[in-house]
Amino acid sequence: MRIYGQIQDRIAEGKVHMTLIDPAAQAPEKAGDIASEADRAGTDFFMVGGSTDIDRKRITNCVAEIKKSSKRPVIIFPGSSSMICSNADAIYFMSLLNSRSTEFVIGHQVMAAIPLSKLKLEKIPMGYIVVEPGMTVGRVGMADLVMKDQPERAVSYALAAEMFGMSLVYLEAGSGSPDHVPDQIIQEVKRNISIPLIVGGGIRTPEAAREVSSAGADIVVTGTVAEKARDVYTVLEPIISAIKHR
Repeated sequence: MRIYGQIQDRIAEGKVHMTLIDPAAQAPEKAGDIASEADRAGTDFFMVGGSTDIDRKRITNCVAEIKKSSKRPVIIFPGSSSMICSNADAIYFMSLLNSRSTEFVIGHQVMAAIPLSKLKLEKIPMGYIVVEPGMTVGRVGMADLVMKDQPERAVSYALAAEMFGMSLVYLEAGSGSPDHVPDQIIQEVKRNISIPLIVGGGIRTPEAAREVSSAGADIVVTGTVAEKARDVYTVLEPIISAIKHR
C-alpha cells in the first residue's frame, strides 16, 4: 500500500505520531539508534529532514540507518531541493504557503521536479504553514508568520492548500519553539478542512502532546525532544501514549 494510504488508514484507527530526525543533528548511526527506540515507544512513521544544508549522501545514509533499525515507513521532510534520496518511502512535496519568497513557495519544488520524476519515491503534496514564533524555519523560510491570535488567517491558508489539491496541511510552530501551535488555531483549521492535519513544533511533554491531539491534530510530530534525550524510549513513550490516549 502507498504511504499516503497507510497514513489515512492509521488516522481512521486513531491519532498518529511521527518522529522527525534531522540528518544534520547527529551521525547516521545515532539516527538509527533514535529510530530503534522511537519504534519501541510506538511511533508510526519517521520523517527525515528539517535543515536546509543537507546533501544527498548524508540524507541517504541517515535513511539507510533508520531502515536498519525499524520497518516503519520513512518520509523525507525536505528543507531544500537538494534533499532527495531514493531509499526513502515517500517525500512531502511541500510548499511553505506563507513565505514571502517564491523560493519556498514554488522555487525549490520546480528545481526538484525533474529529479523527483525519475524516482519511484511517492510524492505527497502538502501545504506547510508556519505559526508564531516560527523559530529557524520561519527565519530561513522568510515566513510571514501566522500570529497566535490569527486563527482565521491559518484557516485561509489551510483551505487554500486543500483547494490546490494538497493531501495534507502542516501547522508548524518551529523546532525548539517554547510553545506549540495554539489550540484555537488547531481547532479552527481542523473544523474547516477535510484533509489530514499535522501539527509540530514545541511539543516536548505528554501534556502538550495531549493538548495538540485533543485540539484536532490528526498527526503529531516530535523531533528535538527525541534527538536531545539521553533515553529516547523513556521520553517518547509517555508522549506517544498521551497522543493515542492509551
